Amino acid sequence: MRIVACFKVSPEAQDIQARPDRSLNLDRAVWKIGTYDLNAIEAARQLADQVGDATVIGLSAGGSALANAKLSKDALSRGLDELATVVDEALPMAEPFQTADILARAVGQLSGVDLVILGAGSSDVYAQQVGNQLGAILGWPTLNAVETIAPQGDHVTVERPLEDGVQVVEVALPAVLSVTSGANTPRIPGMRDVLAAGKKPTTTLEVGPVLAPTARLVSELASEQVDRRHIVIEGAAADAAAELATYLKAL
Repeated sequence: MRIVACFKVSPEAQDIQARPDRSLNLDRAVWKIGTYDLNAIEAARQLADQVGDATVIGLSAGGSALANAKLSKDALSRGLDELATVVDEALPMAEPFQTADILARAVGQLSGVDLVILGAGSSDVYAQQVGNQLGAILGWPTLNAVETIAPQGDHVTVERPLEDGVQVVEVALPAVLSVTSGANTPRIPGMRDVLAAGKKPTTTLEVGPVLAPTARLVSELASEQVDRRHIVIEGAAADAAAELATYLKAL
């Protein structure tokens, strides 16, 4: 079985700075694998271990940050057998359909793929659309909100939590699945994993240009900051609640 685990790299939120004009400064931001994408990598590794004869290929589409050797080694140390990337400076800010289209072309180049696994959404945009759109482009059975995946020969059995129960679905392969953040606990690589990662194969794919966007980003600004008023309300609970309500209505 050939399993592809898709992931996106994005700037660490705590490293993003707001300029005086509220524009975002990413100059000091460290780029990392998205939190939800770690669940996809872990789900792919666990499934491969259940199957036995399986290969897990990491696939990421993004900008020049993907050329960072430390970042690649981090991805490979988390259970991937090999890594494939698509690098284009238009991809970090790509719309979900642009990203899904690029990933579909990349999956086609990898050939023989049985299953593609994604996280619930990216850490930066979290649109939760790429998995479903990727499945539609490939024409494969597609499910999101997946918590467990079990191999069953030419198909997999998955479980999806619902409001009042658990849905069990048999999915024919090849397929595209998006897992929830509760699907697993991503492993923390040990020193042996990190050392082994440096010997695993990496490939940069050429899949053609990114599709033209359908929307135009007008602005991207940090939230406007308001100085705290330092108002302390004291007194009986009912009176304090009424006074608090008065302040809130005035905002």
